[in-house]
Amino acid sequence: MGLTINQIWQYGGLAGHLVAATGTVALAIWLFGRRGRFGPAGMPVVIALFLTAVWCLAVIGGGVFSLAAQITESTRNLAWLAVVYQLFSGDGRHASVTPIRPLIFALAFVELLDLGLTGLMARTDATPQIAEIAFQVTSMLRLLVAVGALMLVHNLYAGASRQLRAVLRWPAAGLGILWVFDLNLYTIAYLGSGWPMEIAASRGIAVIILACMIAIGASKDRKELRLKPSRAVTFQTFSLLVIGAYIVAMVAIAQWLSYAGGDFARLMELGFLTMASAVALVLLPSKRMRGWLKVILAKHFFQHRYDYREEWLRFTRTIGNSGAEASPLGERVVKAVADIAECPGGLLLAPGDHGALTLAARWNWPEIEVPANAFEMQDLGAIESEGFIADLDDLRTQTGPAAGAAAVRAPEWLIDHPRAWALVPLIHYERLVGLIVLARPSMARKFDWEDFDLLRVVGQQLASYLAENASQDALTEASRFDDFHRRIAFVMHDIKNLASQLSLLARNAELHAEKKEFRDDMLVTLRNSAEKLNALIARLSRYGNGIVEKLETVAAADVAKTVMQRFAGNAQVLLAQSDDLQITANNESLEQVLVHLIQNGLDASPSGSPVFLSLTHDGLNARFEVVDSGSGMSPEFVRAQLFKPFVSTKAGGFGIGAFEARELVRAMRGRLEVESREGLGSRFIVRIPLAVSDSNSDTPPIADRKVAS
Repeated sequence: MGLTINQIWQYGGLAGHLVAATGTVALAIWLFGRRGRFGPAGMPVVIALFLTAVWCLAVIGGGVFSLAAQITESTRNLAWLAVVYQLFSGDGRHASVTPIRPLIFALAFVELLDLGLTGLMARTDATPQIAEIAFQVTSMLRLLVAVGALMLVHNLYAGASRQLRAVLRWPAAGLGILWVFDLNLYTIAYLGSGWPMEIAASRGIAVIILACMIAIGASKDRKELRLKPSRAVTFQTFSLLVIGAYIVAMVAIAQWLSYAGGDFARLMELGFLTMASAVALVLLPSKRMRGWLKVILAKHFFQHRYDYREEWLRFTRTIGNSGAEASPLGERVVKAVADIAECPGGLLLAPGDHGALTLAARWNWPEIEVPANAFEMQDLGAIESEGFIADLDDLRTQTGPAAGAAAVRAPEWLIDHPRAWALVPLIHYERLVGLIVLARPSMARKFDWEDFDLLRVVGQQLASYLAENASQDALTEASRFDDFHRRIAFVMHDIKNLASQLSLLARNAELHAEKKEFRDDMLVTLRNSAEKLNALIARLSRYGNGIVEKLETVAAADVAKTVMQRFAGNAQVLLAQSDDLQITANNESLEQVLVHLIQNGLDASPSGSPVFLSLTHDGLNARFEVVDSGSGMSPEFVRAQLFKPFVSTKAGGFGIGAFEARELVRAMRGRLEVESREGLGSRFIVRIPLAVSDSNSDTPPIADRKVAS
């Protein structure tokens, strides 16, 4: 006849206890000659191992509920409590830590109380009701001993010196496993009002693990067997313990309500379980809750806040992800830093053409508005010179380190935004190549030395990546210039061939002009040559050489009027405002710039969407604005591609229009700025210096304040 499930568990439990008894006796004999490795706790460990073996044999001989098993379990627990006390004395903490001795004496008293209750029940012919109450009391007392012993083991290891931890690591882990097993066993027994045979049958396994841990701790090679749980495993284990404690507490309170609630017991129990479940559904999935757990674990369970191996692997995965589906480098740079600080988003500011920092990339932070000149270089102070990592909360309250915060003047758009949290510089060879603005995490905290060290190292590494990428772009641009020169060589070759044909035609015309056949061939040749030249001119007419031959005083309103005449047949182009200003510029070059910008706006806008041109006074400059509501551009495209020659989104385009427009504006001592948002449109701003007569006055001479389109 086959064995039942209960018999299988019973025989398995007996086998486990037999192996545990044999192992602990063997270990006690082996450890007797090496007991000095545990200091004053050496002999108590040997005695506790012998008593644990006796308990295992009592369970095998008489069962779990026999008087011998109950007595030997109590003596086993008392022996291990004595071991813990002696381990505390290894560095004198048994005398310096005040609560240690009272707690151990209290646990010993509880264990003796349980022992007395066991003896009393053995001498009394108790009724089933009294036996059930005695079982509940015994389970509760053993539960108290397990909880108190676990607290002692935790404080034993957590408060030990670094040298003593090498000795305490393994025995503390073994005792923790033994009492965690008892904690679960007696919790289930108390809540279920019954003995869980399956778990009780496995208690021998906990003793075997305890023996292995003590053997490792007493061995000479224990340093090679250091236990280093990963932070992910620790966090998950701690989360499971929290969830388990929550469930146990919820069941215990619900059971208490069922006893104390009287006629409304069922209603109160259901109401409590409903509320507790609702609270769990709200809190447990919360990012803020997970962030709090991670902070608590990093602060109390690990010597260092960061798992540097894991951080480095994640960092390299983020930066090295350069496939077809990967984000642009700027976004990956922001994400790499934000992941370290557990931030939900961030910005990358990079030096622009005029020295100020401009928006280069944003990651998961769409709502923050960033001006064209996001951060002036003179306001950076110690950020560039010392690699200072700025906490914006300190800058808001002026309570940060004087050496750094006092030298940094954050712009108002950052100070006023509540989610802006920190500034992390990216320094390459003592030069700032970028500045990362981090969004506030769900669990904001103050930076410490470990944050500063890690973020500085990561910032330097990211700065080298950005510098390398910029160098690669420069090489690519030089290669494109070489390609452009080769293309121009072919163009010159075509022009030379056309010139040779025309020269030959002119010489032959002197000899054969009177012949009709020659005249017909000459017309065909001229027509073909003219078509070739017109096609070539059509491709090149938009692009000059970027050189302004002469600067002179120009009426800016006349330039705007001439540009509008070029688009007279297009109702989309509107002149919003035109002030009468005198500027120092080149008329034709400025017209070429504005025509190009307006044409780009038309190309990017849907049919019927207006493109506005305006001319206003702006300090010492005239301000031309070309505004459209077209497809817009990403910050990455504006920074890395818009003004790069030979990068064109138009089929057959040379890709040098925006590049040449900027060079022409620079040649006129002006500035070309861009503000764009994807899906919203673009604003191109051309600033041209006023003429001397206008720049000396506070207000410009305005004849016609506005000119209607």
